[in-house]
Amino acid sequence: MKPSRPYLIKALQEWLLDNDCTPHMAVDVAVKGVMVPEQFISDGQIVLNISPSAIQNFVLDDEAISFSARFGGVPMNIYVPMAAVLAVYAREHGAGMGFGMEPGAEYYALEHEEPENPEPPKPGSGRPSLKVVK
Repeated sequence: MKPSRPYLIKALQEWLLDNDCTPHMAVDVAVKGVMVPEQFISDGQIVLNISPSAIQNFVLDDEAISFSARFGGVPMNIYVPMAAVLAVYAREHGAGMGFGMEPGAEYYALEHEEPENPEPPKPGSGRPSLKVVK
């Protein structure tokens, strides 16, 4: 079967719009292939307004979501692989859904970008230990 995530995202977007809410999408920017404005990233995530009045050329398929939007008046093309979508919810009250456990979620193997300068392992950090604290 095809993964359900693209269908759920579209249904959530339509449901929120039908209820006069503003649909937002939370995105994990560490997933390989994500193209979003870096200046709006916070804690490894970005929240994007996906209402029709805020975006143009919205395309949602089995692999990704893409559209164009303005950020600070500057137009930008956005590309979000399905594996990077964390949630779709209403800006007004948070009603919506998080992703990761829905049927077919395992289809989207999370491919995270490798850090440019990974930290070397600390000496002696190979085996965890416990300490009794009184």
